[in-house]
Amino acid sequence: MLLEHIHDPKDLKSLSVAQLEQLAAEIRAFLIEKLSETGGHLAPNLGVVELTLALHYLFDSPKDKFLFDVGHQSYVHKILTGRMDQFDTLRKYKGLCGFVKRSESPHDVWEAGHSSTSLSAAMGMALARDLKGEKNKVVAIIGDGALTGGMALEALNHIGHEKKNLMVILNDNEMSIAPNVGALHHYLGKIRTDRHYQKAKEELNQLLNKIPAIGGKLAKTAERLKDSVKYLLMSGILFEQFGFTYFGPVDGHDLEQLTELLEQASHVPGPVLVHVITTKGKGYSPAEADSHKWHGITPYKIESGQVLKAVGPPMYTEVFSDALMDLADEDNRIVAVTPAMPGGSGLIKFAAKYPNRMIDVGIAEQHAATMCAAMALEGLKPVYAVYSTFLQRAYDQVVHDICRQNTNVVFAIDRAGFVGPDGETHQGVYDIPFLRHIPNMVLMMPKDENELRRMMKTAIDYNEGPIAIRYPRINGLGVQIEKEMKPIPFGTWETVREGDSAVIAAIGPMLQVAEEAAELLKREGLNVRVVNARFIKPMDEAMLLQIAKEGLNMLVLEEGSVQGGLGSAVLEFYSLHNEHNISVRIMGVPDVFVEHGTIKEQRQEVGLTAEHVAVELKTLLPRLRKQRVTGQV
Repeated sequence: MLLEHIHDPKDLKSLSVAQLEQLAAEIRAFLIEKLSETGGHLAPNLGVVELTLALHYLFDSPKDKFLFDVGHQSYVHKILTGRMDQFDTLRKYKGLCGFVKRSESPHDVWEAGHSSTSLSAAMGMALARDLKGEKNKVVAIIGDGALTGGMALEALNHIGHEKKNLMVILNDNEMSIAPNVGALHHYLGKIRTDRHYQKAKEELNQLLNKIPAIGGKLAKTAERLKDSVKYLLMSGILFEQFGFTYFGPVDGHDLEQLTELLEQASHVPGPVLVHVITTKGKGYSPAEADSHKWHGITPYKIESGQVLKAVGPPMYTEVFSDALMDLADEDNRIVAVTPAMPGGSGLIKFAAKYPNRMIDVGIAEQHAATMCAAMALEGLKPVYAVYSTFLQRAYDQVVHDICRQNTNVVFAIDRAGFVGPDGETHQGVYDIPFLRHIPNMVLMMPKDENELRRMMKTAIDYNEGPIAIRYPRINGLGVQIEKEMKPIPFGTWETVREGDSAVIAAIGPMLQVAEEAAELLKREGLNVRVVNARFIKPMDEAMLLQIAKEGLNMLVLEEGSVQGGLGSAVLEFYSLHNEHNISVRIMGVPDVFVEHGTIKEQRQEVGLTAEHVAVELKTLLPRLRKQRVTGQV
């Protein structure tokens, strides 16, 4: 086997194209086998095997910079740069990251878990290279889905203007996570399928190459002639209008053609764009047949493609989906909106039933937010289904267009809290701080799946402005689902366990942790009150004042950033009301980026467990504090 002898990109340099093809087959087999055990982003990586091989074969990483637009497409890159023996730990706690990770290898020069950033980063590295007088190549690898992101188009415009030496590889597989949408997608499709243009271009190049010397006016005439052919056979040459020299399209699985074209493009001055056509899931028939399902996959059986999933209650995403369907049956104002995540956000069934009321905008979170604001102003009820981590990308639009105009937009914020193997780029722990301080925003989080349904009803009935529901990436608790969705009294908290020693105010999955901690303390004779603080904004001020009146100290428990979260809101409230006879502690996610692992491991790392809560809570109990002072404990 060739693969076992590849420990560094330099090991590729002596191989023939035939050997590279053999190596590609071995890499695919390796990925299919390893990911069947660990899970991960299978289809995207199977699609870039030859492309990644060609880049490392022709160029000299890490001197030459490779910037992967979505870092989950870097598994082959990791294999070729000495990390093959770590793949048993992929996406596991303290193991190999599923994304590009600078601390893992000098070959990882740019970290990205969100799309559409590579072109801006590549421009920054090209500018730095030139200012330092260096000579390395800068290569950005971006997918056709990511190219729809506004930031990518801004970067294309700037790169074309500056004329820096920079290569963009457009990995065109007609997919991001879901099928791509939009005019740019259709434009790329036209390039992919216009064989007349390709044939005419080849014939013209052959004719010009037969001329012994092309110089001066004749050369300019030849270039104009080639341009004329392009415009004659295609409606607009988008990338060349941006200032790029365009190469392709080329079959991204034909190593001979691919290496030849990349070699040719590498010698052209200024920005170049190489259009590479790949097949997502290439080499594994289940992934080729359904690359959406196999984009990010849990462990599976290689022979059958059967995905191994734990049996249990439905995930919160599924509960949201069913609730939205039920509500849409009764309310034709409801429109579902997603930024290229119809599957992950649970909207596939909605799209099938209500195709005209389901809008996938592509990777364009900012556009989706402003569009929702306008639809709401026209009397619709847009439900913006988005992962917490991706909502960060639309912050200005949430402030300026949605909240400032007080529009009736519903946010369904999935993956709130820890997300497990996807790790630090995808943790949903920052949405409370960046949402709760915005005027007009309402923010809720359910304790279980039935309460999520009730919150969906509350949100749809609410017509006073924007309202958001955040829910985690886990299975529900298996509680009984009430057939009728009843709204929750607005702004109210709920006492789920009585007690007079202290209070734990918790949200979402942390409520279960709080109840477990209270049970531990009960064994020591301590009765702790547990409160479901389901409205993060507005809070239940009447309950907060009652707790202060009783003189009970409080621990606020949240799977979100300590800075600016629910605990901060509680402290602000008591400060504003001059309540000085109550102590408040906050347990949440500290001021660090928490890396990949299981959600259980991530909670353990930051101390969000029943045992940690019980220990922390005892420091708030006046009786125990007094005993410590007098030496009785």
